[in-house]
Amino acid sequence: MDVRKIITFTFLSVIIALIAGLSACERVSQITQPTTPQMAEPSEEISIGVVLSLTGRLADSFGIPISQGFELARSEINAAHPSGTKLNFIIQDDQSTIDGAVEAFNKLISQEGVSVILGPATSSQTEMAFPVAQGNQVVAISPTSSARGLSALGDFVFRVALTTDKLIPPGIEVTQTKLGYQRAATMYDETDLFSTDGDASVREVLAANEVKVIGTETFQGGDTDFSEQLTRIQTLNPDVIFVSCLSPEKPGILMQGHELGISAPFIVRTLTAADVQAAGAAAEGAITFVGWGAAVDTPGNKAFVENYSDKFGMEPINYAARAYATLHILAEAIANAPSTNAASIRDALANIKDLDTILGKFSFNADGDAVYDEKVLIVKDGELVRFE
Repeated sequence: MDVRKIITFTFLSVIIALIAGLSACERVSQITQPTTPQMAEPSEEISIGVVLSLTGRLADSFGIPISQGFELARSEINAAHPSGTKLNFIIQDDQSTIDGAVEAFNKLISQEGVSVILGPATSSQTEMAFPVAQGNQVVAISPTSSARGLSALGDFVFRVALTTDKLIPPGIEVTQTKLGYQRAATMYDETDLFSTDGDASVREVLAANEVKVIGTETFQGGDTDFSEQLTRIQTLNPDVIFVSCLSPEKPGILMQGHELGISAPFIVRTLTAADVQAAGAAAEGAITFVGWGAAVDTPGNKAFVENYSDKFGMEPINYAARAYATLHILAEAIANAPSTNAASIRDALANIKDLDTILGKFSFNADGDAVYDEKVLIVKDGELVRFE
């Protein structure tokens, strides 16, 4: 059996366990991180809608790690209170598409009657799916989308990833101070909202820091040949190259840049350990702006990395970490809410301030976007470590 089949089999096993392995029990007065168990009070099972990319081009990069992050958090929360509430997942496949995400939201709301939906993964999907939740007054929390303005679509929608405007400005300040770059080139996926918003923000912040953008190249999600764009960038001899795209394209860009002999450092937003592994030696020296890192000393992070690795036989990436944190944040809100209806959970989420999570001290701002410390990492010896 090849590696892909093994991964697919493992992934399907996890999904089956999510659906079949839950039973109705009682509700606790508080659900918290597994390291701080509380006394339980009786109540009902809570069903949560989950929208995942189980099929399509985002299944490996988003679907598997996000589902595994949710599963680990769910098992910890349920096990921490054996006589209390049990979180039950109702899962819908968005097929890695925008239309699929909208359809999944509609099914979970109209057919399953859920009060909360976790997902979708990308900003392009979130832009279209969040209005469905808001229009039906159902809470939606995306663990990974980060383009600007999406949580401001309404008061029932929230996001756990750091948004573009919270991540890119401090990342550029740190790296520009350290590296002293004055001439930059950028590349981005012109079909994806995360990527277009990220590139626009990069160029805005660079201009504010008096860094000249000497060239910008575009491509489309699903492309595999970036040699023409990279060759044009190489002839400009930039000090640094910023890349904004989803995970499937990141390793190819790094590898083809390495093959061309490009010496300028690549700064790739939200570069994951899986991306680094796929790119191999070509990832060495690449820098990323992220909200989480395996080596970062945040509450419970070491235990999370160890438990995830033990359970799934692989180290977590930041999409898994954000999914894991998302469910614990939701559990805290459910614990604090006077009931499990959507309005009560919405209000409890909005009131979360300085909650200890693996992301650090976590809060939601007035728009429903996440507030916590950003991290700048660099690939050294094949590992993502603090950029210092």
